[in-house]
Amino acid sequence: MRHVRWFYKAVLLTCLMAMAALSVSADAKKVVRVAYPSAERGFDCAAESDQFTTMLCDAIYDSLLQYDYLARPVVLQPRAAEALPEISPDGRVYKFRIKRGIYFADHPVFGGKKRELTAHDFAYSIKRLVDPKVRAQWQFLAEGKYVGLDQLALEAKKSGRFDYDKPIPGVEVIDRYTLILRLNEPDYNLNYIMAMPASSALAREMVERYGSAVAENPIGTGPFVLKDWRRSSRIVLERNPNFRDVTFSTIAPPIGRDGEIMSYLNGKKLPLIDRIEINVIEEDQPRWLAFLNSEHDYLRPIPEVYADIGLPGGKVAPNLAALGIAQTPDEQAWLVYTMFNTQDPVVGGFTPERIALRRAISMAYPVADEIAILEKGQSIKAYSPIAAGMAGFTNERAAWHEYNPAKAKALLDLYGYIDRDGDGWRETPDGKPLVIDQASYPVLRERQRNELWKRAMDEIGIRMTFNKVEKLPDLRKQGQAGKLQMWTYGWIADYPDGENFLQLFWSKSIGGANYSMYSRPAYDALYERAKIMPNTPERTELYRKMVQMLWVDNPWRVLYLRQRTVLLHPWVKAYKKHPFGNDPWLYMDIDTERLPK
Repeated sequence: MRHVRWFYKAVLLTCLMAMAALSVSADAKKVVRVAYPSAERGFDCAAESDQFTTMLCDAIYDSLLQYDYLARPVVLQPRAAEALPEISPDGRVYKFRIKRGIYFADHPVFGGKKRELTAHDFAYSIKRLVDPKVRAQWQFLAEGKYVGLDQLALEAKKSGRFDYDKPIPGVEVIDRYTLILRLNEPDYNLNYIMAMPASSALAREMVERYGSAVAENPIGTGPFVLKDWRRSSRIVLERNPNFRDVTFSTIAPPIGRDGEIMSYLNGKKLPLIDRIEINVIEEDQPRWLAFLNSEHDYLRPIPEVYADIGLPGGKVAPNLAALGIAQTPDEQAWLVYTMFNTQDPVVGGFTPERIALRRAISMAYPVADEIAILEKGQSIKAYSPIAAGMAGFTNERAAWHEYNPAKAKALLDLYGYIDRDGDGWRETPDGKPLVIDQASYPVLRERQRNELWKRAMDEIGIRMTFNKVEKLPDLRKQGQAGKLQMWTYGWIADYPDGENFLQLFWSKSIGGANYSMYSRPAYDALYERAKIMPNTPERTELYRKMVQMLWVDNPWRVLYLRQRTVLLHPWVKAYKKHPFGNDPWLYMDIDTERLPK
């Protein structure tokens, strides 16, 4: 009898254990774990423009449009809009209809009620881009664009208060779900702008409650909500319980890996994951080791310093492939360049000797060495201020785009930058010490770049110093204020048109994206003609003329087009980086059965 009782106890115990296992399996959360190399500045999609903040905003908020996940060439599709907008024949009027039944994540500011997304939210958020108090990094997307909006911004500067309730023709709410945008001039890239996180909708109640601190209290209608945040250290997002029903769709053909992703996603409700855990790890080594230790699910991108180890010959190393680790392109149009502050008293200005100085510095820098040492050969040398593959790109080049220290020295001599006192360092034409400062922030690749610049400037007799700024966001802030003389940065295209790069030299972008403080009336005139034109040969010719002006004035030393690779653990499913999108948290999945035990 004792044995029988023991048998039944054993059976009961086994059943209980099985039920517990089933319960754990049923309750298992799909968690994406990832690290990023730079800190966020907050969650205000209008105020901040860095890549990490933009990516987070894209997960929390909704824009009107989005890119088809798989279609190449890229194609837009509705997001919060019911459909692509109706556009007037003259390209000046866009009519958007908002989907019904989209709700913000719950928050006490809504008084315990479900708060629906409406056309008013998009109208408010567009106006907010030019509110002087916001100091929006994306102000250039709205400035001069919408009928009456600039006047509203001007009145706000005078009064100290932006009147969001004052009607203007350019941003008109027809009814709860209909928004009409009237433009001062045609803009054939407006749909692309409406797919950017900067054009996402914020709830006015949240901004009015928190003010500038809304950047720390993000509440949107997107697929995820902020669950936990330790500034510059850790961010946790969780699935938004109020997120609407979204089913995967694409117009891409079912070919190759795209076909596999389509087969996996077709008919599935998005998002597939429950939680995203993000750690900020600025140094390459700990980020690389954490991925190898399966602490993170994917590595975007593989750090350049480990490319030879992880991707010899551009392929996943055999020891990593044996673990099931795969690679996928980190698609994006990412141009890297060193900027000269063209309003700086030493390297700025457009007199012949100042232009000669910038050209000489450019010729003396070994871009090929930076690609080899910092990029580990992953990038391609570039010459144009427009990234390859964009409308308006040309592969032409000028003489000062090539590495030639001897010509750099001769050019400096010719324009009076000579060593007058015999100390081995050049002086300016008026006899003052010539000292060039390169700004950077304290990470390994910046230190390596500084060493290359120091060696290059030593060779041609220019004394170079290095201004260390604590964080990349601080570097950007100082650059926008015109406080930096030279620094290296990159621009990732927001949409697939060269205008997105050419606007970086428009004088009206100074204080925003025009970090080189470039201001030339002739350039502005060409840009303002081109930006209202559709993609035609005439516009392409205007782009070419602008690029030639930039070659002459040399506000940038264009370096290279970055090419990056994402490494994926075998349990990561349906991951594909879109060239103009952010990390695909909406689409990717985690196969919990394949997670390490």
